[in-house]
Amino acid sequence: MWDKLKAHHAQVADRSILSLFETPDRATGFSAEAGALLFDFSKTNIDAEGLSLLIDLAEDAGLAERREAMFIGARINETEGRAVLHTALRNLDATPVEVDGQDVMPEVLETLDRMEAFASDVRAGRFKGQGGAITDVVNIGIGGSDLGPAMAAIALKPYADGPRCHFVSNVDGAHIADTLRGLDPTTTLVIVASKTFTTIETMTNANTARRWMAEKVKDPAAQFVALSTAARRTAEFGIAAERVFGFADWVGGRYSMWGPIGLSLMIAIGGGDFRAMLRGAQAMDRHFRTAAPAENLPVLLALVGIWHHQICGYPTRAVLPYEQRLARLPAYLQQLEMESNGKRVSMDGEALQVVSGPVVWGEPGTNGQHAFYQLIHQGTEVVPCEFMFAAKGFESDLHYQHQLLVANCLAQSEALLKGRSLDEARAQVSGKFEGEELERQAQHRVFPGNRPSTTLAYPQLTPGVLGQIVALYEHRVFVEGVVLGINSFDQWGVELGKELAKSLEPMVTGEAEPVGKDSSTRLLLDYAKAKA
Repeated sequence: MWDKLKAHHAQVADRSILSLFETPDRATGFSAEAGALLFDFSKTNIDAEGLSLLIDLAEDAGLAERREAMFIGARINETEGRAVLHTALRNLDATPVEVDGQDVMPEVLETLDRMEAFASDVRAGRFKGQGGAITDVVNIGIGGSDLGPAMAAIALKPYADGPRCHFVSNVDGAHIADTLRGLDPTTTLVIVASKTFTTIETMTNANTARRWMAEKVKDPAAQFVALSTAARRTAEFGIAAERVFGFADWVGGRYSMWGPIGLSLMIAIGGGDFRAMLRGAQAMDRHFRTAAPAENLPVLLALVGIWHHQICGYPTRAVLPYEQRLARLPAYLQQLEMESNGKRVSMDGEALQVVSGPVVWGEPGTNGQHAFYQLIHQGTEVVPCEFMFAAKGFESDLHYQHQLLVANCLAQSEALLKGRSLDEARAQVSGKFEGEELERQAQHRVFPGNRPSTTLAYPQLTPGVLGQIVALYEHRVFVEGVVLGINSFDQWGVELGKELAKSLEPMVTGEAEPVGKDSSTRLLLDYAKAKA
């Protein structure tokens, strides 16, 4: 099937995407809706035959079977022997989901209720710090324990009526120092998010926060919460069991904001809005599980990505939300995609016969227009763009600015599609220049166009809509992984650097000599010690 797709691409590679719009129903035929979301992929070079071949590719890879295996709790994370059940965390209807014959839903919902009760106590001032009601919450985590809740807390700022939320992830001391500066330790709650309670960056920052709090608070551990399954370690840290919220090993870090890792977000926006976000994700789960491939948003989004990366050979993908509050979404999706599908071997351990996941990057519009859109429009590499916009903003007194934002989003996708021809460029500068100078100036104003983009539109960035969007992208990554034949749910690629960091630490501090290190590493170690 890969060969058929590549042969089809060879036939249509030189075709103008714009020519596809000569068919009156191009936009309606190459778009789909689910819940509040509209996904338009008509501004790509995918035609009916190409889409059919892509769907066949997914079906031949066993997508339907693999999808059902995930939802029912089979151990599809084969390298770690685990189920993959982040979907259970938003299964608010308590439909039974079994792992090894045990229904996991009672424990999931009990934990959710415990989270909500604690969040309510914090928000209402019933849970207090030494100095009174909690005014600030500092979430300390890294990777999925940080990116998810940090992204969502910004996205749902209009719904935040609880304590202020802050997020610390980097082991660079500047991050925690800058975050804690100006906070009152006596009214600050610290959440430590680490499943094992051993993650070196997280625990280093947690110990720093405890020392900071101890300067003003008699019992600092009383103002700490642990999101962890390591009961012994959390107890040794001094955190009472009632403030420890655990989660099973079938919840991967980058898929974990739906459960205890989302506690900081729940404190910020309240249990009702947090559950609304879960409901949105649950609705996308149902759609993904039941909709036909040609109408299935996660399937279509994934297949468009595969067309652009594995078939067309475009190496990167830009995520461009025209929504300032989704400023952290590109970074969140960067981890979701690149940590999940940045693999080199298939499930059976054999080398992949096609390239794996693309480089994912992006920034909110309109800021990006004044940064990197130059390359997107006129650079020599084609960058497929994934635009997003809301029909409505929250600032009713600034409605015109939102209309301007939407106009910019639509204009960018249209510009990528149409471009500007040399004749049009000549006409633009005629009268200002003539002869050879006119030709030279005109060339600088040519836009090649014929550059693909998709657009995801939604009514407004509510908790439910955010849940739908994030679940959409989670399932997109799953579909891509199935088609590529890889395990999207392990991340062995992060291990080697961690191991080497442990051996290098005493060399940086001067407690050990750089034995066995290459000359470059020794040079840099010497510099670091000499200049410290």
